[in-house]
Amino acid sequence: MSVIEQIVRVFAPHRCLGCDREADRLLCDSCLQTIPPVPSRCYRCRAVTDDYAVCPACRPRTPLREVAVYAHHQGPIKALIHRMKYERARAGIEEAAALLAPLLQQVPEDIVLAPVPTATRRIRQRGYDHAELLARGIARRTGRPVQPLLRRLGQAHQVGARRSDRLRQLAGAFRPVHPAAIQGRHIVLVDDVLTTGATLESAARTLRQAGAARVSAVVLAQAD
Repeated sequence: MSVIEQIVRVFAPHRCLGCDREADRLLCDSCLQTIPPVPSRCYRCRAVTDDYAVCPACRPRTPLREVAVYAHHQGPIKALIHRMKYERARAGIEEAAALLAPLLQQVPEDIVLAPVPTATRRIRQRGYDHAELLARGIARRTGRPVQPLLRRLGQAHQVGARRSDRLRQLAGAFRPVHPAAIQGRHIVLVDDVLTTGATLESAARTLRQAGAARVSAVVLAQAD
């Protein structure tokens, strides 16, 4: 946390998104304790697995091998995601990074964190790419390297779209950059919300085609 952020917390404290009480963070400790954890499971079929691995039945249908999820997309976590994406509250990104960092304890150290790039139209509207800032926040807390390895080509509006629509819209939506950093590496994609999985799968498929040895993901929330 920067010195400026520490000063802001002292003189202009936040109000907790969960209980609306004055706090030094966007989610107070009491509200964090009320958030039900997402058990280790396959992100596609919800079957219980070890270390968030994709189950054997789903493995042939996805290029992802593990997807770690912090919480369900509801309550205070949903409010936190809305704040960091639509209200220009970068404090929300730092809060999310602190929550996600412990999920990487089970991941080998020789990984590269790669944000799932946001559509350029959204970046212009917000003034920043929230996924890239989130990945960099996780990197600072874990010591893992981070590098933007994908460029987003499409501008399709994904919110509310069905899985079939998302898959069609995302066909060819990503292009690899920095090929040397992808070849033979274990890449961990970083994003805020997992809905149908179409975006993560498209990004992972592009990385695998570019030579990545393994692609996993870590996300703040999954919609049920």
